[in-house]
Amino acid sequence: MIIKLLEGKNINLRIAEKDDVLLIMRWWSDTQYMGEYQDVMNKTQPELEKIMLENTIFFIIEKKDGVKIGHITGWMIGRTMEIGFALIPSERGKGYGTEAIQLMVDHLFLTKDIVRIQVTTDVKNVASQRALEKAGFVREGTMRKYFYAKGNYRDHFLYSILREEWKEPKILTKKTSQIKKHTGSHNLEKK
Repeated sequence: MIIKLLEGKNINLRIAEKDDVLLIMRWWSDTQYMGEYQDVMNKTQPELEKIMLENTIFFIIEKKDGVKIGHITGWMIGRTMEIGFALIPSERGKGYGTEAIQLMVDHLFLTKDIVRIQVTTDVKNVASQRALEKAGFVREGTMRKYFYAKGNYRDHFLYSILREEWKEPKILTKKTSQIKKHTGSHNLEKK
């Protein structure tokens, strides 16, 4: 049986589909959604489809009533998975980001042969830092002039969680987090 989401307590992560591309294009070109720490990203529809449906693990963050409130994505760098996430401004500060990160971490450690998951965040982005720390991430250090945004080179903190620090799922079980590649996209399959 193929399922398309990871169920959390207050939110679900649903695998992005082609129908989500225009929504992500709109979000990524919105200065409010991208926030004060990152420039808007203008991608063509074919470029974004390739990113969302082929080159990454890309989830839409949905509230339990199906309202789409953000995204979380991951991409491989060697045996490390790097993730990124964002929420619509009206849904920030409510714990949804932390829960999305915890779901993603559980899913990745249950389904991927990786040793670590990492995230970078602007040194001034205290809200993201809090969400990462609540999800078990540890700040490793400062990456000086790591990211160019808003007309300046910006320092970022590097956060990570190692497999041995994670120990066990906080939300998911192995049974509900089996991933299967299907024609370039990622679908969840219940075993």
